[in-house]
This record gives sequence, C-alpha cells and structure tokens, in this order.
Amino acid sequence: MKKVSLIIPCYNEEAALPIFYCEVTSVMESLNYDYELVFIDDGSSDHTLSILKELSCNDERITYISFSRNYGKEAAMYAGFCSVNSDYVAVMDADMQDPPALLPKMLEILENKNYDSVATRRINRDGEPPVRSWFARCFYRLINKISDTDIVDGARDFRLMKKEMVEAVVSMEEYNRFSKGIFGWIGFRTYWLPFENSERVAGNSKWSFWKLTKYALDGIINFSEAPLAIASWFGIFLSFLSFVALGFIVIRRLCFGDPVAGWASTICIIMFIGGLQMFFMGVMGQYLAKNFMESKRRPHYIIAETNNTTIKKIH
Repeated sequence: MKKVSLIIPCYNEEAALPIFYCEVTSVMESLNYDYELVFIDDGSSDHTLSILKELSCNDERITYISFSRNYGKEAAMYAGFCSVNSDYVAVMDADMQDPPALLPKMLEILENKNYDSVATRRINRDGEPPVRSWFARCFYRLINKISDTDIVDGARDFRLMKKEMVEAVVSMEEYNRFSKGIFGWIGFRTYWLPFENSERVAGNSKWSFWKLTKYALDGIINFSEAPLAIASWFGIFLSFLSFVALGFIVIRRLCFGDPVAGWASTICIIMFIGGLQMFFMGVMGQYLAKNFMESKRRPHYIIAETNNTTIKKIH
C-alpha cells in the first residue's frame, strides 16, 4: 500500500487544529492509502503544541515537530520535507483554507496521469481586501516577467508531490527560501487544480500586508537579477544624460556668454540623482545581505521537541 505524508505548518492554530484534524482524517480514512500527519509547530505562543501532543497520544500516525522559536513557514515546510519518506507528500495549512476534500482528486491525478505534482490555485480572492488582491496580481505578473520561474497567479502552497520531486526540493538547501519559486525552478510536470477561495475556520491570518510585501520582495531577489540589471542601466542612462547636459552648458557659455543660473533646479537634480543612487545601493545591499546570510551557514531551524526520535533536530 502506498503511503501519503501530509505536512502541516502551524503557528498559533489552537482553534483550527481540532477542526482540521477531524476533517483530514475523515478524508484520508476513506482512501486506500497508508498515511501520516506531520505537524510543524513553528514556535507557537498559544496551546498549539499541547493540542498536538494530545492528538499524537491518541493517533500513532501523527508526528509533531516543535521549533525552538518562530522560524517562519518556509523553514516549517522544509523541516517537513526533510522528515518524510513517502510515495506522495502534500503540504497544506491547518486553517482549512486548503480544503482536505481536494486530496482524493489530487491523488487520482497523480496515480492516473503523467504528472509529478498537483498544485492548487485560487480562482477568486473573495474575502480578501481589494488592495491586497491588486498587489498580489501585480507581483505574479512582475516575477514571471523578470525571472525564470513559473509562478501561477493565485498559487497556494497546497500541493501534492511524488517522492522524486520532494527529494529535489530538499536538495535546494539555500537559507533564504521562497518555495513558490523553488517549485517552479526545479521543473517537473505540474497539474494546476483550481478551487474556490475559502475563509479560515478559526483564528486570524498571520500574514499582514507588510509581511506579504517582504515575502514578495524576497521572492524577487531570490529568483531574479533584474533589479541589479535595472540599477546598471539607470546608471548608464544617467551618466549619458549628464554628459549631454554638460555639453549643453559649455556650448551655451561659449556661444552666448550666459552665466550658469538656476540654483534651485540644480539642487533638485542633485537630490533626485542622490535619491536614485541611495535606492539602487539599497537594492544591491539586499542582494549582499542575502549572500551574507547564506555564507553564515546557519541552520534553517532548530527542533526543541518531537515525538519522532529519528528526526535530525538541527538542519
């Protein structure tokens, strides 16, 4: 019998966990697969870990991994990928925005069609603030134009993968992780399964507008060199423009004898050029910071507690 591992990152999900557990076990019990639930407690400050311990006492198919602090969802997903060895591996959220009811359809596609993964994408953004939705659509259009990755608009982290694809994801050991980009970069045949957006069953979203913006910028920097290229081209253009302006001023002085006037406009130009320089220095600084973090070779996460003693606690 083939085995399915479900990786569920959790951060302060005490209210949603019981609902999710009942729903996902009901779905998996109806299928002819062996399965395990791997919950990653990402340094929760509520009773998430206590609930996971209680659930694991009553269900031997549950593995819980508790981080020493909050390392972020990317680290939680990576920890899950590193800890499983099943025929099929899925990653999904515990808030029920990734419907467990889609799992039978996803397994059927992998079993009967020539695909290596089934990824989900929202066909609408009902319940999401309009401004946030607009920025999200702009992000997907932008990153697909300036990078080699294929990221579908509305793509969720919820996907089911074959073992070979999971091994490829684990082999990508970079510290600065952007899983949507990694999934697209490694390739493999992916079937995109559309579904209607659903609300959280309990609790509040952990993704503020600022966190989403930072996450989007991380994705652009991690998978595109376009910002550096833009900075270079701006430098070339402004250098050319300055030479043209200098030539114009010299010719006007020689031909008409006009003194160079316009102190206010000169200051404005200096401030504009200086602002551009600082902006692009910041862009280059972001790339330098990413390299700095990679060079430290720090672990992606540290496990404080788990009920599986075979799992490596520092990775």
